[in-house]
Amino acid sequence: MASSLSLTTPNSISASSSESLRQHRSIKTCFLAFDLSKSTQFKTNLSASLRTTHQNPFKSSLRIRCSQTDGNGVPAKRTVLHDLYEKQGQSPWYDNLCRPVTDLIPLIESGVRGVTSNPAIFQKAISSSSAYNDQFRELVQAGKDIDSAYWELVVKDIQDACKLFEPIYDQTDGADGYVSVEVSPRLADDTEGTIEAAKWLHKLVSRPNVYIKIPATAACVPSIKEVIANGISVNVTLIFSLERYEAVIDAYLDGLEASGLNDLSRVTSVASFFVSRVDTLIDKILEKIGTPEALNLRGKAAVAQAALAYQLYQRKFSGPRWEALVKKGAKKQRLLWASTSVKNPAYPDTLYVAPLIGPDTVSTMPDQALQAFIDHGAVARTIDSNASEAEGIYNALQKLGIDWSYVGSQLELEGVDSFKKAFDSLLDSLQEKANSLKLTSK
Repeated sequence: MASSLSLTTPNSISASSSESLRQHRSIKTCFLAFDLSKSTQFKTNLSASLRTTHQNPFKSSLRIRCSQTDGNGVPAKRTVLHDLYEKQGQSPWYDNLCRPVTDLIPLIESGVRGVTSNPAIFQKAISSSSAYNDQFRELVQAGKDIDSAYWELVVKDIQDACKLFEPIYDQTDGADGYVSVEVSPRLADDTEGTIEAAKWLHKLVSRPNVYIKIPATAACVPSIKEVIANGISVNVTLIFSLERYEAVIDAYLDGLEASGLNDLSRVTSVASFFVSRVDTLIDKILEKIGTPEALNLRGKAAVAQAALAYQLYQRKFSGPRWEALVKKGAKKQRLLWASTSVKNPAYPDTLYVAPLIGPDTVSTMPDQALQAFIDHGAVARTIDSNASEAEGIYNALQKLGIDWSYVGSQLELEGVDSFKKAFDSLLDSLQEKANSLKLTSK
C-alpha cells in the first residue's frame, strides 16, 4: 500500500524529526503530485514544485506519495541530476532553504545532494512567512534577545536539513550531503571574531554534515586556516578572483597541516567560486568600451575565469605536499560553482551550469537554474573541454583594460554589503515583530 507524506505542515519535522528521517530512509520510490493528482510526469511536477516553493513555499499543496518495500506506486523518474553525479562526478546542490524543510525531500529524490544558505536566503524565508512565528513567539516570551532568536530559527532549519541529507553523507563516507550555514556577515573584516563565531556555530548546530560558511575576505582567509585546523569543515564563500581562490586553497592546506590530526578524512571543505556576478560587472564595462571586440566578449568572462580556476584546482591538489596529506586521509577542497542563476535574460538559462561540469566539483543552483537544468540540461564533461579558449578570453579581457583584481575586490565588497543589509533588515523585522508580540500580550 502506498503511503503519503504531506509537505504542507511547517512543523512536520519539529514534531518528530526522527520519524521524518525514518520515513525518508524507508522510501524506495516516489513521485510528485499536486492536490492528489494522478499525474506521473516527474519533470513537470518537479518544475511545478520548484516554482511553487519559490513563489509561496508555505502554502503549497505539494505532496509526495511514496511506495514502501512492496513496490507499489509510480516510481520516480531519474533526472539529469543523477547522471550529473554518477557519470561526471559533479554534485548538484540546492541554493535555498525555508520551512517546511521537508520540501527538500522531492529535491533529494530528484538527485539534489546538498544545500547552501546565506543571510539573504534566510531574510527572505523568515520575513515573508508565518512558518517561523510560533517558534519566534516562544523565544521572545522566554526572554531571548533578537540576535539569539535569529540564530535559533536558523539553526533549527539547518539541523532539520542536515537530518534529511545525512543518508547521503553516510553513503559517501562524508564526501557529500552537506548543509551550509554562514557566520554573521558583520564579521567579514574580523579575523578572530570569525574564528570564534565558526566554533560557536559548529558546536550549536552539532551535526557532522554541516559546513560553516566563511567569506573569502582578506581578513577571513587566516580564519579559514584556524577553523580547519580545529577540525571544522568549511564552505569558503564569496570568491571572485583566481588570486583570492589560490589564497583560499593555501589556507585549507595550511589548516590541515596545522591540525595535528592523524585522520583528516572528516575535515572537508568547498570553495564557492561565484560566477554570474562576474559577467554582470564585466559586461557593464565592456558596454562602456563599446568596440565590436569588447561587445563580442559579453557573457564570456565568468565561465572563462571559472575554467581557469579548475586548472588551478588541479595543480594545487597534486604533487608531494598534497600526497603527504592524502596519506592521512585528506579530501580535496572541491570547487563549488555559486551564483549560477542567469541575470541577463538574453543569455541561455543554463549558462552558468552546463559549461562548468567536471569531476570533484559542486554546482549549487537556486530554483530557476535547477529547474532549467533538469528540464533541458545536457550532461557532459565541459569544464576543461577548451582550456586554451578560456585562457584566450581571460587575456583578451585584460588587453581591453579589464582589471581582474578590481573585479574581484568590487564584487567582494558588493557581496559582503548585500549580506550585511539582508542580515540587518531581517533583525529589524524581527525586532518589530517582537515589539508587536509584546504589545499584544499586554
